[in-house]
Amino acid sequence: MDREQRFVLARIAVTAAACALLLALQPEGPVRLAAYIAVYLIIGYDILAEAAEGIFKGKVFDENFLMAVATLGAFALAIYEKSGDYLEAIAVMLFYQIGEFFQSYAVGKSRKSITALMDIRPDYANIERNGELVRVSPGEVRPGETIVVQPGERVPIDGIVTEGESTLDTSALTGESLPRQTMPGDEIASGCINLDGVLHVRTTREFGESTASSILRLVEESSSRKARSEDFMTSFARIYTPAVCFAALALALLPPLFLILVRDFPLDFSTFETWIYRALTFLVISCPCALVISIPLSFFAGIGGASRKGVLVKGGSILESLSKVKTVVFDKTGTLTLGVFEVNAMHDGNDDDLEAEAQHILELAALVESSSSHPISKSLQKACGKTLDRSRVTNLHETGGQGITATVDGQHVAVGNERLMRSLGIEPVRCSHIGTIVHIAVDGKYVGHIVMGDVVKERAREAVDALHKAGIRQTVILSGDAEAVAENVASQLGIDKVYGGLLPSDKVSRLEEIMSDSGEGSKVAFVGDGINDAPVLARADIGIAMGAMGSDAAIEAADVVLMDDDPVKVSTAIRVSRKCMGIVWQNICFAIGVKLVCLILGAFGLADMWLAVFADVGVMILAVLNAIRAMDVRRV
Repeated sequence: MDREQRFVLARIAVTAAACALLLALQPEGPVRLAAYIAVYLIIGYDILAEAAEGIFKGKVFDENFLMAVATLGAFALAIYEKSGDYLEAIAVMLFYQIGEFFQSYAVGKSRKSITALMDIRPDYANIERNGELVRVSPGEVRPGETIVVQPGERVPIDGIVTEGESTLDTSALTGESLPRQTMPGDEIASGCINLDGVLHVRTTREFGESTASSILRLVEESSSRKARSEDFMTSFARIYTPAVCFAALALALLPPLFLILVRDFPLDFSTFETWIYRALTFLVISCPCALVISIPLSFFAGIGGASRKGVLVKGGSILESLSKVKTVVFDKTGTLTLGVFEVNAMHDGNDDDLEAEAQHILELAALVESSSSHPISKSLQKACGKTLDRSRVTNLHETGGQGITATVDGQHVAVGNERLMRSLGIEPVRCSHIGTIVHIAVDGKYVGHIVMGDVVKERAREAVDALHKAGIRQTVILSGDAEAVAENVASQLGIDKVYGGLLPSDKVSRLEEIMSDSGEGSKVAFVGDGINDAPVLARADIGIAMGAMGSDAAIEAADVVLMDDDPVKVSTAIRVSRKCMGIVWQNICFAIGVKLVCLILGAFGLADMWLAVFADVGVMILAVLNAIRAMDVRRV
């Protein structure tokens, strides 16, 4: 609770205590009036000041104006009637301030939750100078410099570990509580907490472009992007408030004028008194606080709840659209698969399984590929399972888009695709298996091929099943890989439709076809991670990017970022958005319903100022408390 909230709470407590004391002492005459005016000013001076400021600025019709007119009118009526019943006006202002306090506290709580989750921007970085660690501003560190991250410190800038082993707490980034092991060669993101060992990290980005800074920028931007429901409520309030003010004025003037002209009632204040009281009650009831406050709070709480699950949503408008998604389209590599290859099979010149010579041929292929940075090369080296002596390799020559030739232990070895084999006058054997095929020839003779396959993510099948359970009508894969490879992955995961062999421009065209067929009112989400996915992410109704390993272009183009690359989080984000929108509409229907009933009762004199207090402040408190539920995503 901040200082301002404590001050408001103190005013509420003082006002409540003063009212109890005045009820016990029952002062009379001018002393009673002066005492109640003092108490009224304690609790309501800021509302009166804001109402006056609004009038001077030409923004008359807001909730402050309604509260000021209603309570000052109630005071004036009590003075005119000489009833001494000033408590009613004070009670209206008191309960309104209690409602405002609850709203402020709720917003503060959800904001602190997000701030605590996203408080990942480090204040310093350690650089070793003259044998000593020196703390500098992270902004001073340039890409390529080496920083030292000690146990308990946050990683200040993205980089690659060059020395040391440790475990990292990545919960602030991904929502995952399980620490992640890291060692030399691993990439680490800023915002993680180093739990034990000392790490030397070669930075790969500037501080302003690091993961932590990018996340904070996304959260800051989200608050400025309003949903259509929020815009609707703002527009609604602009029309609604003056409408009820004029309706209250009509209620105060027209019935008594009718009685005076038609029924010969006396032309004095007594004829107007009852109707003025009803008009003041009408104004208090009509105050749209519950709607104006609870709707944006619901979206803010929903964004905070999603971020707790490691899902960053770039604004309320995205949360609203996400709740309407009925079709989810996936990129394959890096999204449903790990984007790393493993050896699935090895075949000889007859497309039969290699047995005795398998390890030797795999070693030859790994040696030839040992100087390449291609993912397939790394996978071959890993599959070989032994330390490779590169001195055995000479005369290495790489042909772009085809493969590599080299001399290994005096033998001429060629490793690559069919085009490389044919360029060497060697006819490759077609493989009956699905995957990426690496052909090998030794001394001009074809000896076999290796079948490489992308690894499906562990929870990819669970992610697709969760989407179908969440009511998603159709799941689709758009992939640049061969049709057969994409269909193989789709069959493993239960994907409904597959389109393979697509260039980035083809993906956009195919996505537009899917969007045109999705039906009116339903949205299409695209999930991807690569630079080539950025155009599709930007074109989709909702673009969802993998944040941990996804490219900067994809993250920038996306509307939603999954911080731990877990595809199951797609269904989590959709369920959170639907819960949030459900709460929004609950509040709209509840608030408008209660107010309509109370307005009708007030117009006919069946509701007094106390019911008006419930219709305004009570409904607002209930709506705000309901909105806070959007933060609770434990069972989502």
